Amino acid sequence: MHQLNKSKPALRLLGLLGLIFTLLACGGGGSDAPTPPVSPPPAPPAPEPIVDTTFSSTTKTARFLSQASFGPKYEEIIELTDSSASDWIIRQFELPIEPHLPRIADYKTRVANNEQNRFSSATTTFTFWKSAIEGEDQLRQRMVFALSQLLVVSSNGGDVLHDVPEAVGYYLDILNEHAFGNYRDLLEAISYSPAMANYLTYLGNEKGDPTTGRVPDENYARELLQLFSIGLLALEMDGTLATNSDNQVIELYDNEDITGLAKVFTGLHLDFARANRQDDFFTQRAKLYSIPLATYPENHSTSEKSFLGLNIPPNTDVTRSIDMALDHIMSQASVAPFISRQLIQRFTTSHPQPEYVERVARAFEQGQFTLPDGRTVGERRKGDLKATIAAILFDPNARDENLPTATANSFGKIREPVIRFAHWARAFKVENVTPEFTIPLWYTSGSGALGQHPIRPRSVFNFYRPGYIAPNSITGDQALTVPELQIMNASTIPGFSNFMAWFVTGGHADLDDDELAEIQQEYDQDQVDLDARNALDSFVADYTDEIALAEDLPALLERLDLVLTNNQMSAETKQHIIDTVSLLPIENDGAELRVMFAIIMTLTSPDYIVQT
Repeated sequence: MHQLNKSKPALRLLGLLGLIFTLLACGGGGSDAPTPPVSPPPAPPAPEPIVDTTFSSTTKTARFLSQASFGPKYEEIIELTDSSASDWIIRQFELPIEPHLPRIADYKTRVANNEQNRFSSATTTFTFWKSAIEGEDQLRQRMVFALSQLLVVSSNGGDVLHDVPEAVGYYLDILNEHAFGNYRDLLEAISYSPAMANYLTYLGNEKGDPTTGRVPDENYARELLQLFSIGLLALEMDGTLATNSDNQVIELYDNEDITGLAKVFTGLHLDFARANRQDDFFTQRAKLYSIPLATYPENHSTSEKSFLGLNIPPNTDVTRSIDMALDHIMSQASVAPFISRQLIQRFTTSHPQPEYVERVARAFEQGQFTLPDGRTVGERRKGDLKATIAAILFDPNARDENLPTATANSFGKIREPVIRFAHWARAFKVENVTPEFTIPLWYTSGSGALGQHPIRPRSVFNFYRPGYIAPNSITGDQALTVPELQIMNASTIPGFSNFMAWFVTGGHADLDDDELAEIQQEYDQDQVDLDARNALDSFVADYTDEIALAEDLPALLERLDLVLTNNQMSAETKQHIIDTVSLLPIENDGAELRVMFAIIMTLTSPDYIVQT
């Protein structure tokens, strides 16, 4: 209505001009000849509606959800098939955020005192599993997990990030908030986060002092460039190495750039002014690590700060220095391909083809992407993560069924162990997602567990490097990057199998009195108000639908194939599982046992571990 009102003057002008031209054509106003009626021009044909066929079969739906979530459920696949994937992703973008910090606080109410103990240190892990398995905002949770491996902080070890779960909880909330926002804003938020400042040692970073030889800490400045934004070498938009006129690779920065950038991140520390002096030490520390850092001008470098061709003038304050630095970093040409390639690796394929990287990098650069139904997402600002993740998931390389052989043969990724476990829990409708009662989930880094623990990589380089090429392997012989193979070895492969077998078969339900007493003793030592008997009912899978198919093993395998392997399981694997499981008698509890064996064999098969 507002637009219609604005156009009325223009319509009146056009009408007046039309009358003048009509009078002129008739030789003035003296003619009595009637004006012949003018037929209106034919209306243009209505455009054909754009049909989003992404979910046109159960196979396509299951495959998309495997890439975009912590794993599909059977009912979810059936419900979404023949609907619009564009609608699905828009709904995912709009779902509310459930923050981690309130849930961590709730867990800690079970602890009798505020001192650090094993239980309180694990509360961030508890909230991660709850979000990954039960969260409706599955795409956000997958993006948070992906970003946590790109912008790494880690609670591994016995430092503050291990002892103060609020630090990592607040960091996860930052990733939650910005998962569908802008990468530039995300870089700013993590720069002011106590977790990152502690992990990369610029907490309390002070300006240089020539008299004592003190220089600003360079750790964050180095990793901000090397790992969080542009990498070491210049990239083309398709992620391949750029070269100069002499056909040599181009190094993007040197140590002088790091020294200049390090000055930017001086004068940041915990916001002590917001601490309540009436609180005990542990309560104060928890609060200070769950709010943004404060600026301390007296500790900030007032000298000129130069890096990557940018000169920040002397006496520029902390906030302005950081803003200018991050804006300049985001303006670099390598940011889009560097970030885009790694995000592709975390969702769809470990070795993305250059044309795939370029298309996603263009969406990152332009800040916009057109969905299959014609709608656009993104705010037209470089670094838009909605546009980026949509470009990743809807790219022809991720969706087309008739890719060139070379592309198809190299497409796919190793499902990360954390995702495999969460997928099992989601696929089989696990009841009582209560990791606080399931001690094997408190620490899953070991080779006898998952070999991977969320938000706990061993270094700032993540669990594995994005450019990792496995030596002495078929993929290595083809120079394919497969990062996840860096944590798969002769120990972690059987370790994962045993770990999953314990959960799939309900090992927790078989805990005897002595084992329960040991768990209770641990709770009591940490003064945690928990009853170990709840462990018997924690993470209970519901195999009702699968048990109904236990006598029809081909039908059972068809269902598992859809839910777990996107109908990509080979005929040989299916037959092998059927032949093995058929040896188990169906009588008594045999039906459930058959189902459990079939699930374990599927979860540990190459058909499942390799997501194609």
